[in-house]
Amino acid sequence: MGGSHKRSAAYGPVHGLLPADTTEDVRMRGAGVSQRIAVLPVGSFEQHGPYLPLATDTLVACAIAREIAGTHPVHLLPPVTISCSHEHAAWPGTVSLSSTTLHAVIRDIADSLRRSGVDILVLVNGHGGNYVLGNAVQEASARGERMALYPAAEDWETAREEAGVVTSLLTDMHAGEIETSILLHTHPELLRPGFETSDHVADDRRHLLTLGMSAYTDSGVIGRPSLASAEKGKQLLASLAESFGTYFSLLTSDS
Repeated sequence: MGGSHKRSAAYGPVHGLLPADTTEDVRMRGAGVSQRIAVLPVGSFEQHGPYLPLATDTLVACAIAREIAGTHPVHLLPPVTISCSHEHAAWPGTVSLSSTTLHAVIRDIADSLRRSGVDILVLVNGHGGNYVLGNAVQEASARGERMALYPAAEDWETAREEAGVVTSLLTDMHAGEIETSILLHTHPELLRPGFETSDHVADDRRHLLTLGMSAYTDSGVIGRPSLASAEKGKQLLASLAESFGTYFSLLTSDS
């Protein structure tokens, strides 16, 4: 393969994203806790402008989950990499599942975990369009199962403030300061040139579900990536790992 079809080695596949545990690792970790928690990163495979990879949401979800696993005794699962990205369908490369399929995948994973003795599942969501994950958690809780969705908007807001992120959560909608900062910290080799000059603000997005992202942005970007930095990414992840402690205590409580 030659010419323009040759893939640059600088933007090759990402290694080390899948957990390397053996079954004995999982058994030993589980022996030290009264209740076992599995953490499932849920990302997406969708456009993130001309400078971030299609797998950005998955990379972000995995980064958060790894931080959690580094500070709490949880069973880290491999990510769900394709989800509900229908609002990005106008851009090449985007792939989606139906909300029904994603819901079924989450329920199947939770059922399988319970059969192996893991009764608690935390969904670490990296894509704002995965609305169905909230329904899955609500339904599981109503059935008496223990499940949580993380991070909440309040956790992101705390992380934003602690990391010195300037852009509000409303403005920082897609491929903006937060996502670019996290990838600058965790996978700087994957960023293409251009984030420094790609700011685009579209705070009034009331018809997003009807019209999709293409009604609000030509580039696919909504936010201010020019403000991103690796240090902000590091602090964002540290804050999210700390905030997870409340979830851990709630989920493992006997009450």
